[in-house]
Amino acid sequence: MTLVQKFVSREFSQQGVLCELLILGVVFFLFLTNLGNGYLWQDEAQTALIARTILHGGLPLGYDGVNFFSQELGADYGANYLWKWHPWFPFYLLALFFSVHISTFTARLPFALFGVATVVLGYIYVRTTWKNRRLALLASFILATCVPFLILSRQCKYLSITAFFSLLALYGYSRITADRKHGATITTIALIFLFNTHYIYCVPLGLTMMIHALIYHRRCIKIIVILYAIVGIVNIPGIIWYGGTFYSSGYQAIHTGTQAFMSAKHFIAEIFQHVVPVAILIPVIYLWISGCRAVERFIPLDKATKELVALLSLFIISCLAILSVTSPAPYFRYLSPLIPVLCILMAMVVEAALTRSLIFGALIVMLLLYSNPLKDYWYEMTHKYNGPIEGIVSYLNNHAKTSDIVAITYEDLPLKFYTTLQIVGGLTGENLLPARNADWIIIRKHVICDKDEQVRLYLEQNVDWHNYQAIPINSPDIPFENNESPSLHQYRTMQDEDPVIIFKKIR
Repeated sequence: MTLVQKFVSREFSQQGVLCELLILGVVFFLFLTNLGNGYLWQDEAQTALIARTILHGGLPLGYDGVNFFSQELGADYGANYLWKWHPWFPFYLLALFFSVHISTFTARLPFALFGVATVVLGYIYVRTTWKNRRLALLASFILATCVPFLILSRQCKYLSITAFFSLLALYGYSRITADRKHGATITTIALIFLFNTHYIYCVPLGLTMMIHALIYHRRCIKIIVILYAIVGIVNIPGIIWYGGTFYSSGYQAIHTGTQAFMSAKHFIAEIFQHVVPVAILIPVIYLWISGCRAVERFIPLDKATKELVALLSLFIISCLAILSVTSPAPYFRYLSPLIPVLCILMAMVVEAALTRSLIFGALIVMLLLYSNPLKDYWYEMTHKYNGPIEGIVSYLNNHAKTSDIVAITYEDLPLKFYTTLQIVGGLTGENLLPARNADWIIIRKHVICDKDEQVRLYLEQNVDWHNYQAIPINSPDIPFENNESPSLHQYRTMQDEDPVIIFKKIR
């Protein structure tokens, strides 16, 4: 028997180790290769800048004595600029890496490693819960080759951490229901770290566990209540500190009615467009229509499988419900904890197809690979990417004096990370008076929101443009240096775009 034949027939043990090592090698390669390619964009730079302040004062701050790091007109920090918009665990994690070396690669490394850990955890979760090695390998492979998850994990941002601790909490809960050791401990630790990464995901996890326990394991309700009480007590300082700052006055805190429905609709559309190809549902739907017996031959609907599928499905539904009413906009990044769960469910379809027919299973695997932009991702990993920020930073570092002031409409934060200059403008809401006589002015071609549009209007109306010389640089003036959303992410340098214009003060 070949390794493939043994894999298809599940008759592999020692060869399974080879498959595991092979997938692990692929995981490290896909998550870590060329990680420093392309400069940090606005959101990434904010995380890096705040983490860097910890190295000097021990606390995450929104101001370093020269520049402000707000994107919410100053609403994201409290007294003495102490940060309160995001929980602090990702900042301290990154500060630990920055204590060794500060670079673009280092800024993204801890989050990419959490992406790798999520794939490994997915394997452990499926292997120990389903008792199926092949299914575990399939789930790991599908997640490791999911390009949207790769992109999210390679961001200098909390996204992969929320995916890891959400999955860890589900794994811990499954151990609780199976009366296995350390289930409550694992779940509690996962929820504590998840709260300090992005607390909103603790809510759908709580709903998921409570509803699932009410249906299948009522004896576990008391345990869930106790562990959530522990999580709440441990995080009392965070609850007090983050309370009331979930969104600024520019956002509606809770969406209802049509707005919530439209958000949910958009989130679901994003899932089917970028993570779960609609075609994978066809064989399942067909067999359901054919009758329950056909379904049971295709997917064994034993009690344990029903419970586990119900758990993952409840988490997906709960997350979508909470995100639809609380998120400021239906950004794809908020779906990061759902992607590992969706990949496990897709792996179950592939596993069932392989059990029935090698050709059928192979076709579904090919469909999943084809639906991912792996070719584009490969190009990004193996080619240099040049965005607007890299060009601006390079020019300023070569031509500006240390005492110079730079005014910019958007993506001010990367300039603050890569240069030592005073940067004004962006979304900080700071006093723009220094911008009227700035040594360098950059008006980006694209308007991102009303905050940077106000900076643009101020500069256009208050700067004496006769004193400035326009200098085009060889960098495309696209909206972002790059972006984590699959719909906006650039895999290669844009060629057919206007160049960035830098205005230099000449008198």
